[in-house]
Amino acid sequence: MIRSMTGYGRAEAAGARVVLSVECKSVNHRHLDVSLKFPRILGGFEADARRLVQSAVSRGRVDVSVSLAPVGGGALNPLAVNAAQAREFADAAKRLADELRLRLVPTVEWVLDQPGVLSREEQAPLSPEEAWPLLEQALSRALAELVSRRKAEGQALSLDLAAIHAAIAAHVETIAERAPAAVERRTKRLRERIQALLGDTPLDEGRIATEVAVMADKTDISEELVRLRAHLEHFGALLRDGGAVGRTLDFLIQEIHREVNTVGSKADDLEISQAVIAAKSTLEKLREQVQNIE
Repeated sequence: MIRSMTGYGRAEAAGARVVLSVECKSVNHRHLDVSLKFPRILGGFEADARRLVQSAVSRGRVDVSVSLAPVGGGALNPLAVNAAQAREFADAAKRLADELRLRLVPTVEWVLDQPGVLSREEQAPLSPEEAWPLLEQALSRALAELVSRRKAEGQALSLDLAAIHAAIAAHVETIAERAPAAVERRTKRLRERIQALLGDTPLDEGRIATEVAVMADKTDISEELVRLRAHLEHFGALLRDGGAVGRTLDFLIQEIHREVNTVGSKADDLEISQAVIAAKSTLEKLREQVQNIE
């Protein structure tokens, strides 16, 4: 089964004091590009987390963000009030007001705004021994959900790609069916032109045969058709087999486009030219869809 590069996954793991939440998002990217946003306390586990992501996906831009919240709500590091220091600021302000005979009385807002009165309790919410098991559990589950969604979208993409693939194959068969008639038409046109130039002079059939052979060699598209069919067969096999085939499919589209261009440059037939234009348009749709495949 082919997989899309677009997906989302989220999971949580609860410890004794905290709940660790992981959110994973992935979008299209030429290679695998992993971005991690971790709390400072989990910074030492970034390399291990990156390896976990790399084992789950092989291509795409993957953004992983981790957050911590206390069990039961509240704050991990609650605010602490230094009452003694607050009292010193308030007393000093009152003494200064009395000395200057001012009626100003320090407000609570003013006292709280003084340095050192409010602070956060710096207490590690997780021990190193507890941190990685929680992170590994939540990240693994989030990645599993992300991969599941990528597979589901990949299945839908596979159906679209199969339909587009069939349309291109039909255009190629139209070109193949028209090719013999195009050769006959060119031969007839060459004979008519030569006859018009010579008037009543008898035609040299040997010379005409030589000119026809030269023209046929220049406009022959049999090799291009063989390669086109081989590329399309390979493309269809990759769709059926699945896996991380995005880069290979993208390369095959380039090769198919090259062969279609060559057919177009050799074509001296209206129907073949129209089929080439239609094939190019369909190929562009195929290329856009393949950009989403892992």
